[in-house]
Amino acid sequence: MPEVLVLDIGSTTTRIAVFRGKKELFRETLEHESQRGSGILEERTLRRQSIEDVLSSCEVSLERLDLFVSRGGLLRPVPSGMYRVNEAMCDDLLSGRFGEHASALGPLIAFELARKLGRDAIIVDPPSTDEFSDLARVSGLPDIPRTSAFHALNQKACARRVCREMGRAYEDSCLIVAHMGGGTTVGAHLQGKVVDATHGLSEGPFTPERAGEMPTLQLIDYVLDRGLTQEQARNLLVGGSGLFAHLGTRDAREVERRITSGDEQARVIYRAMAYQVGKQIGAMAAVLGKNPDSIVLTGGLAASEMFTTWICEMVGFLGRVRIYPGENELEALLEAALTALEVPSKIREYPPE
Repeated sequence: MPEVLVLDIGSTTTRIAVFRGKKELFRETLEHESQRGSGILEERTLRRQSIEDVLSSCEVSLERLDLFVSRGGLLRPVPSGMYRVNEAMCDDLLSGRFGEHASALGPLIAFELARKLGRDAIIVDPPSTDEFSDLARVSGLPDIPRTSAFHALNQKACARRVCREMGRAYEDSCLIVAHMGGGTTVGAHLQGKVVDATHGLSEGPFTPERAGEMPTLQLIDYVLDRGLTQEQARNLLVGGSGLFAHLGTRDAREVERRITSGDEQARVIYRAMAYQVGKQIGAMAAVLGKNPDSIVLTGGLAASEMFTTWICEMVGFLGRVRIYPGENELEALLEAALTALEVPSKIREYPPE
């Protein structure tokens, strides 16, 4: 049976799993302090060492692994699918020309580990998966088109899961999927394609640490009045905003404890975050032009009954809401890896021609 290493690296977590066929041999989640001030090369070294230490402690030999698969990073726009990690992909991730996020570390580390052994490393449904309609790309300025950057891997994994439960083909369905966590994205899934979605770094609802959509004129004044550099402004909008800016914490569990203790400000801010998710779900229903076959709530915040109840109260009139707490990314990556080993021709080269 083939053995596969699966990596899912985020801003403050590293998820590692090894499978023999579909049998899970081990799974570990490492927590990290936020490294917003460090460069990607330094961060890559630290994360790779922690991964190798875990594998060594669990007596997993890299030599016996047949394939390395990772969550993707921010790349040039590509169709949904599996892509071989190569030098061109690594160059794009290291340059940050398509955006900077810790998810870039996964493909880089998988490539390093795989190359030493003469194995392949692949990514699946990267965040830059682009299936937008032509209308979805247009913004109010021709030099700043809307671009696709969302939780494609988990959104598509959950959408396919829902379709299996409904006895429908993903390609024949229409759904709205909201991935809610440190980053939140809401996507309109129409006949197997995500034809519109909020950008995970610059659009949509505010999150535990991101600003989401902002009043643009006021934002310009805010940045100029405080003399913020470009880097400072970026770090504020992606990392220093949302729940953190309002309440001084990124931990939704802490916010709920405050609400339970009678903190009215915490209740208003937390409910406002749910309100913005519900509002975006309604917008995506307009994109679909009809009631979806299902609305899906997923990601870490989907584990909160308080948070999801508020959203359901807003959007339940559109149709059934299904809730899948947490992330389904490791399982989705494994499924793709086994397919890649069985049918190598399904692996695409990057960048696609």
